[in-house]
Amino acid sequence: MKRTVWILGDQLGPDNAALAGARKKDDVLLFVESERGSRKLKYHKQRLVLLFSAQRHFAGEMRRAGWTVDYHALGSGVAWESALAAHVKKHKPGRILLAQPNNYDEQAAVEKLAKRFPVEIVPTRQFLVPREEFVAWAEGKKSLLMETHYRRVRTEFGFLMEPDGKPVDGRWNFDEENRKTFRDWTKAGRPQAEVVRVKPDRITREVMALVEKEFASNPGSADDFWLPVDREGALRWLDDFIATRLAGFGPWEDLMVEGEELLFHSVISPLINLGLLTPRECIGRAVAAYEKRLAPLASVEGFVRQIAGWREFVNGVYWLKMPEYAQVNGLDAQRPLPAFFYSGDTEMNCLRLCLRQVLATGYNHHIQRLMVLGNFLLLAGVRPAEALRWYLEMYVDAHDWVMAANVLGMVLHADGGFMATKPYAAGSGYISRMSNYCAGCRFKPEIKTGAEACPFNYLYWDFYARHEKRFARNPRVGMALKTLAKKTPAERKAIADSARTFLRELGK
Repeated sequence: MKRTVWILGDQLGPDNAALAGARKKDDVLLFVESERGSRKLKYHKQRLVLLFSAQRHFAGEMRRAGWTVDYHALGSGVAWESALAAHVKKHKPGRILLAQPNNYDEQAAVEKLAKRFPVEIVPTRQFLVPREEFVAWAEGKKSLLMETHYRRVRTEFGFLMEPDGKPVDGRWNFDEENRKTFRDWTKAGRPQAEVVRVKPDRITREVMALVEKEFASNPGSADDFWLPVDREGALRWLDDFIATRLAGFGPWEDLMVEGEELLFHSVISPLINLGLLTPRECIGRAVAAYEKRLAPLASVEGFVRQIAGWREFVNGVYWLKMPEYAQVNGLDAQRPLPAFFYSGDTEMNCLRLCLRQVLATGYNHHIQRLMVLGNFLLLAGVRPAEALRWYLEMYVDAHDWVMAANVLGMVLHADGGFMATKPYAAGSGYISRMSNYCAGCRFKPEIKTGAEACPFNYLYWDFYARHEKRFARNPRVGMALKTLAKKTPAERKAIADSARTFLRELGK
């Protein structure tokens, strides 16, 4: 029986379960660049270039390997349903195999299409933990701890584990070694590592021109595209990180430096999320570097934690809680997203630098996303749905499954603490310790209230004043609430007045 393997734009690699057992001489590969999906939100042009170019490269590789490829390129009216109808009419497959879509709305759309077309969904292999297994583990729990999940995954797969079932070096967590500050970095001689950006090939240049033409009003620019778009390039990118940046990743992973966009970060999330890299090989190469004494354990564990821990955890929470999760607003945040998130035009230097970086490149590292941009959105009380939309639009690695739990649960604490046991809220002290952003700002981190004060200072205390009762029984924020309780009525009034004045100006 003739079959079709339908490959979605984020299933472009060796872990695509629908390809297992497919036959070159008999089966056809189907690719669709959906017009509707591409315009669901105002996606950053760099993100669109990555998605279209990676899909076209993968289809080309498969065609050169001897596969028959049916490719439906972006065009007016191109959608999954119309492409499937045309494909079935031409190729008449008895079965259309598809790996589980990674996003809820795509899963729902495919299930609807399966009533009309012979679509069969097979379990995805793009994650270490099957979504059904995670749901079974999480069943009945009022909240989840990533650390518990992480240790379970490491034990099951043997990542950095001894034969007796204990973690290497007797420790699960090296967070304390992996939080070095800007001052530490300066004392260490300001270590840096060069990231060799990829030069776009012919296909990518064609896609860049297409995106500039068809998505002219979207954020960012398609120019200066800088990421790998195929399997070979992704593996080179991973190897370069392992060889040149992994050793420094651990100590400097929370660091933020003006003018240094990437530092020691891997930037593999855009590639692993498209399937160009697999979780196992990323972890495996990092562990091998440790075993060969090319990278310290603290750095390797921090990297493994991001993949086996956080990546798997947010995917599990997503499939456990969707579709209701998309509507959570546990802190009743009602402020609209500030317009400057699309321009970078703000006097707060930390926000300005992070926003202009993402507008230019489609990328910030995790601390910029969480402790600068996310921290501001949390303290300002921005509506979760609007914040999530912005994150989905702006980042090259953004997909609904990865952003929903990260933004709604971790960044905004909008799920009532299900995913994170405390809000990731901070005043200016954190940003001042971990960056040099404050040096170029007109606001002063040492001033707590008033026109010259860093807004993070009074917004932080105003946040806890607004939610004092809500967090009264949360031991993880007990110190903050005790400090707030000691503030005099005059101090609390100055905080409230400063926050009110600043937030009122946001809406103008």
